[in-house]
Amino acid sequence: MKRAYIFPGQGSQFSGMGKELYESSALAKDLFEKANTILGFRLTDIMFNGSDEELRQTKVTQPAIFLHSVVLASTLGDFKPDMVAGHSLGEFSALVANKTLTFEDALTLVYKRAMAMQKACEINPSTMAAILNLDDKIVEDICKEISDAGNVVVAANYNCPGQLVISGSKEGINIACEKMKAAGAKRALVLPVGGAFHSPLMEPARIELEAAISATKFSQPICPVYQNVTASAVSNPADIQKNLVAQLTAPVKWTQTVIKMIEDGATSFTEIGPGKVLQGLVKKVSSTVETISA
Repeated sequence: MKRAYIFPGQGSQFSGMGKELYESSALAKDLFEKANTILGFRLTDIMFNGSDEELRQTKVTQPAIFLHSVVLASTLGDFKPDMVAGHSLGEFSALVANKTLTFEDALTLVYKRAMAMQKACEINPSTMAAILNLDDKIVEDICKEISDAGNVVVAANYNCPGQLVISGSKEGINIACEKMKAAGAKRALVLPVGGAFHSPLMEPARIELEAAISATKFSQPICPVYQNVTASAVSNPADIQKNLVAQLTAPVKWTQTVIKMIEDGATSFTEIGPGKVLQGLVKKVSSTVETISA
């Protein structure tokens, strides 16, 4: 029996997140305040009292979810992961949990990532859409057909069987949604996001983040991380570094990651962070494994 710990990504935020932790734990309060100092603004004020609109800003969302997840993990007394994984942004939280990155370095990288992605979104007006109940191969073929015709559209998040998020130019996504529905998709829903994450349109952000990641120390982890890009266990710090850079423009292979973790012995998945999104996705991959909220 192996315990897997999983960390959510963008979209799990809510007003009031982390407030109870801040008020009930001296360790948590210290980490929250340390984060405010590193970032140079009071992120906790927005987390605890901000509006949904304020929390949706990429420069707030990403460090807020990371901070909530890492602080929560630090307060767990029996935290001994056999394996970790994170969905997109959540991979940074996972890398603190398995001690590849320090809290301070990871927070700095997350903030740089958020700002670089925001800039990339402004360069290329783009978006994402969730495609429900359509075979992955059909989705991929339609994306390729549209891309070959001149509009960037790619499969971005393999979330669970029957749920694949696509990413690309606004025109390309609109065309794709019509074609997906015509091909039999139950729904093809454009998402309220600021850009085409995990697509070639994030290349300017990837270049910017690569420099920051290359200059950051990555240590030998205490357990493997199952990375979005490979959907397999990785323990070599240089490989982790390389995969983290590639993640910005590559798809999040979450379905494949969960399957591999189960194949490697995971019987229990504990979600650490705001919300329960990942528990729901894990259950759709396998109804037999245990899912827990930290």
